[in-house]
Amino acid sequence: MSRSTLSVLLAIAATSKFALAQPDPADPTPLVDKTYAYPSGIPYQVDYNTAAIRGPQVGYNICNSTTENQNSMCQTSMVNHIDDFCLWAPPTPNSTIGDTEQEEVAWCTKPGHGTRLIPNGALQGVQYLVTSEYIQIAGFIDQSQINMNAQDYGGELDPHGADLRGNPLGGLMYSNAFPSNGGNNNSYQQVIDWTNFMGGDAFCITICDPASSSANQSAYCQNIYDRMGCAYNMPNNAQTGVFEVCDSDLKIPAGLYVTGGVTMTYTQPNSGVVDPPYTAFTPASSNCVTYASSALYTGLATVTPTPTGTSSSATGTGTGKVSSTGSNSAGAASATQSGGAVALGVSTLAGVTGTLFAMIFLS
Repeated sequence: MSRSTLSVLLAIAATSKFALAQPDPADPTPLVDKTYAYPSGIPYQVDYNTAAIRGPQVGYNICNSTTENQNSMCQTSMVNHIDDFCLWAPPTPNSTIGDTEQEEVAWCTKPGHGTRLIPNGALQGVQYLVTSEYIQIAGFIDQSQINMNAQDYGGELDPHGADLRGNPLGGLMYSNAFPSNGGNNNSYQQVIDWTNFMGGDAFCITICDPASSSANQSAYCQNIYDRMGCAYNMPNNAQTGVFEVCDSDLKIPAGLYVTGGVTMTYTQPNSGVVDPPYTAFTPASSNCVTYASSALYTGLATVTPTPTGTSSSATGTGTGKVSSTGSNSAGAASATQSGGAVALGVSTLAGVTGTLFAMIFLS
């Protein structure tokens, strides 16, 4: 694809991203505009407004050795390398992403971040891709070990949502992985734009380089195609049993494609069948290095799943659960465990027919 065509696609993606967002009058500052130096500038809670429609966040953002346990309510996440990243998942066992998207907490692969740890053996394959604009991780996971209902086909988490307060509420993301960080592993940059799909025993997460242009961050960390999952938002070649780090070409942002030399935009329907008129293209990868999972996740050796039925108490409390204002969730496509992680969020409004079609279409 030519540089000029890509520029057009990025501009379109950036323009469409915030079309449906409406700030909460009680908390009109978008989460992406709340920036804090790590760790000294981070407040106890980023989103503490009890007058807001969805209430305050349920967890906290100051996370350290005193909060690091399997009941942690830490909502400050990290993505640094294949052996050091976090995923968003529920605080309470047997939950669905659709019911808990505003409450998710950080589950990490490495001790030291004040979070819960992903239990030993839960990760079953991980592909870590490095590009000039973003880092993408995709893979397979036994999601029941991170409090997700085993049958949940999931949904999407991002720092936007319909009220711009993010899902989870107050969720922060940091990284030391970008070139703009100068190679300093002890210094973390706040990631402004990111997106994370969870469900169907698969996951994918992209964090965009905060030093990149806002247009590129909006495009490559697109969040409005929440019913199209990893297969369209983060095309990948993750495989069960393979743990690898690769360089990668840039992806084409979700929803955008070129046909007959004309740039087209696919609009995801709010309900019913999701049927994109194009096939997602998986970018070429190179310089791949494989690892043994036992060598990567040494800090997880003694971590076991929380017994079903055990609940976690939150330090911050909300004003009660309301209907989702962020990504649609519940229902999705089953992940094929050999040709790329395809976790997909499908709205509950899609119904049985739409969900079954999605499962067939992406399996």
